[in-house]
Amino acid sequence: MDDYADFARAVYATGVLSDPWLWGEPRFRLQGVVISPELAARLAEAAEAVTYLHQALVEILLDAPGHLTAFYHLTPFQQMMWYASGGLWHGMARADLFLCTDGHIRCCELNSDTPSGQPEAVWLNRLRQAAHPGLDDPNTQFPARFIAMLRESHAKRTEAPLTRVGIVYPTELTEDLCMITAFSRWLEAENIQVIVGSPYNLRRTPTGVALLGEPVDLVLRHYKTDWWGERLPVWADAEGYPDDEPLTEPLLALLDADLQGQVTVVNPFGAVVTQNKLSLAFFWEEMTRFPSEAQDLIRRFIPETYRLTSMDNERLLDEREQWVLKSDYGCEGAETVCGAFVTPEIWEKAVELALPEHFVVQRFFEVQADAEGWLPNYGVFVLGGSAAGFFTRLSKASTEYNAITAPTFIGPGCL
Repeated sequence: MDDYADFARAVYATGVLSDPWLWGEPRFRLQGVVISPELAARLAEAAEAVTYLHQALVEILLDAPGHLTAFYHLTPFQQMMWYASGGLWHGMARADLFLCTDGHIRCCELNSDTPSGQPEAVWLNRLRQAAHPGLDDPNTQFPARFIAMLRESHAKRTEAPLTRVGIVYPTELTEDLCMITAFSRWLEAENIQVIVGSPYNLRRTPTGVALLGEPVDLVLRHYKTDWWGERLPVWADAEGYPDDEPLTEPLLALLDADLQGQVTVVNPFGAVVTQNKLSLAFFWEEMTRFPSEAQDLIRRFIPETYRLTSMDNERLLDEREQWVLKSDYGCEGAETVCGAFVTPEIWEKAVELALPEHFVVQRFFEVQADAEGWLPNYGVFVLGGSAAGFFTRLSKASTEYNAITAPTFIGPGCL
């Protein structure tokens, strides 16, 4: 299956993975990314350390809630999500890690809200395993560990077995269908019934919540926290969103049932803070609030990151190639401007138009390229605090939506 057309037919045959082409170009690479057992262990360590740092951050904010407005500028509905979560935020995350030219591993962010890439990580490895004999697939146990994470999250609320899961996602976005299909297959293989729908299909019931009229034990939330609340533009020249109002009725229904212990939500709504890139700035600007061990991990894995409100614009213009501008909730490269990859004119305009309270600047780091000049972004999935699989994307510059996904193997040996 070394011909891409044959591979594409195999992709369609999975019934899970979406189009093997994107804008007329291959979306996948047939040649696998092979990492050594030593590098795999280092990446897993980094992902778990960054997850621990976000838990330490949450504990600080629980004791000092004033930062939610003074530092994060959370909207009223975002604050409601945070307080209703009671500090719960984690079930599944993906740390985006890079091996740098200096040999260090850096984490540009932890996707802790609605992390993606699980279907590609599992099925792409399966499709390409035979073409990579003697190498280990680090993602074989991901489905089982995913189910175990959901069951453990549910068990913290009730001793009743997990029998019915509602998957809530933006049904108007077809790009999410492969993930919803993968989650559904894994759950149904365990005799767990699945109901899928959008937030508009949620209703409060006397005993919990129902999705499309069916009561559910657990809501698997693949709908971003910043979409549940008020949607605010982050650029000074933006017109705003046509659907900028919070999803008041479904959000209140879900939060109330969660608070009453009648439903489990994964990921919990506390991810509204951990997903916010201002958290990366909090690590650096408020470092002394963290234990000494955590401070060492911040310096080791998190690039210098500061709120745009804390930086002098003239310095940013003078040091363009040293900084990356990122919005608080931007994803897949959206609302991200890397100074080293744009002209001085574009950089100056971006700094001028960025609404400061919604942006951070992060220190640029040099990524170690492979033999063909690709820059690997090692996405390491974390389930319940433990590393659980790899999702590698390749790009020539910053990782964006059109990055190529490659299968990831470990060899020789195992993780």
